[in-house]
Amino acid sequence: MKKRITTVVLLSCFTILSYAQSIVMTSGSIDFIKDQKTIDFSFSYEEMLVGKLTEKEYVDKKVSEYNKKEEGKGDQWKEAWYGDRKERFEPKFLELFDKYMSEVGITAGTEGAQYRIEINTDFTEPGWNVGVMRQNASVDLSCKVKNIETGEQVASIRIRNASANNFWGTDFTSGYRVQETYAKAGRELAKFFIKKAKLRKIKD
Repeated sequence: MKKRITTVVLLSCFTILSYAQSIVMTSGSIDFIKDQKTIDFSFSYEEMLVGKLTEKEYVDKKVSEYNKKEEGKGDQWKEAWYGDRKERFEPKFLELFDKYMSEVGITAGTEGAQYRIEINTDFTEPGWNVGVMRQNASVDLSCKVKNIETGEQVASIRIRNASANNFWGTDFTSGYRVQETYAKAGRELAKFFIKKAKLRKIKD
């Protein structure tokens, strides 16, 4: 029995390590951030894949499935699918980014910003939760850092497998599950900047 338990634990650890989130700077430098107080953000979803489908294929499939179960339900789902971006995903990303970056004197915003981080969602796994079984949601993001005045790209950053789940396992809606992945991505990007640029916390 002990041997079996040990094997399960090892396999669980292997799975966690295999799917761990990663943030990689693929080009440029983040030295720009040392002199900034405000960073502007924009979000896009161009050519996004959802699971193994294109976004259009996924949306059409879900709308059809839901409308077959209940007339109009699929259309309501589609409205929420796109509406959640501005109402849940992007605000949650910025909220967590600000929570950590404000400690070093930097916040997300437009006023006075010299640089913009253009974030494209390349991949979304909405996940699922049926009570006794679940799959966490996750997103892959590509970030281009550009000088607002000149348009010059100064850095490129990739965030892979930003995944999070509700501790109590009550995240039964895809909107909530995906929202938490953006929160995780915002937090980890902030921690990445703080660590790599060696930013210091503001003294009280």
